Amino acid sequence: MTQQIRFVALGDSFTEGVGDNDLRLPNNCRGWADRVAEEMARHDAATRYANLAIRGRRLQRIIDEQIEPALAMNPTLISFYAGGNDLLMARLDMAKLMRDYEDAVRRLKASGATILLFTGYNVLLSPLLEPLKVRTAIYNRTIRRIAAKYQTLLVDYWCFEKFQDPRMWAPDRLHMSTPGHSYMAKKVLEVLSAPHSLQSPTLAAPRPRTRAENIADDVAWLRRDVGPWLSRRLRGVSSGDHLGARWPGLMPVVLPERLGTAKAQMPQLSSRFS
Repeated sequence: MTQQIRFVALGDSFTEGVGDNDLRLPNNCRGWADRVAEEMARHDAATRYANLAIRGRRLQRIIDEQIEPALAMNPTLISFYAGGNDLLMARLDMAKLMRDYEDAVRRLKASGATILLFTGYNVLLSPLLEPLKVRTAIYNRTIRRIAAKYQTLLVDYWCFEKFQDPRMWAPDRLHMSTPGHSYMAKKVLEVLSAPHSLQSPTLAAPRPRTRAENIADDVAWLRRDVGPWLSRRLRGVSSGDHLGARWPGLMPVVLPERLGTAKAQMPQLSSRFS
């Protein structure tokens, strides 16, 4: 008799699913973790899934708020992506960040669950943010070492060439788009050696854009995304401060084809099995 899969996803907007919009679901998004759970459930209806990730969370809050609730669910699989928001901070003690990250992985590994870690990707935001590449390189190098030391699984996101296509990214240029999340789910399932039916996204060749269109897009991005982000940083608030976990307790996986269109029904779905 095979062991029931109990998959708990931890982290920030990457794992919450920001960029993969779905108004039928809690927090208006779906994401790669939901898609991974859906594929698992199609092959084993006994699969249970929880997603504690909340956008904007930095490493310490993820550790403080998500690890103990996750371990209390006795998961068989834990995904852990954290630290990306820390890398965006003006001042950062990189050595401490990675020590805290390793301590978190040690705690998760001690549970006996399979642990899934991720490297980060060099998102092409703006030439002004090129120094972030150095931090990301240190972050990735350290995560690879930690994954080897604790014998965890690793999704080496850094190496996925498909993410060089800007259409794999949402308009904010920081979060994956729906094709990006779908492709990430496929790569995660491959690392897990899990059966699935996901295909790589097929993206038609984009129409060449003029210099004026590129400038207009940059201006819109600065106003729509960068400005509000900087404002939140200055005020010490996060985009996720008013949100809770999308799927806070282990529950049967909600398959998209079984969803109704009335979003008012969704709070009951996210709490029924918590």
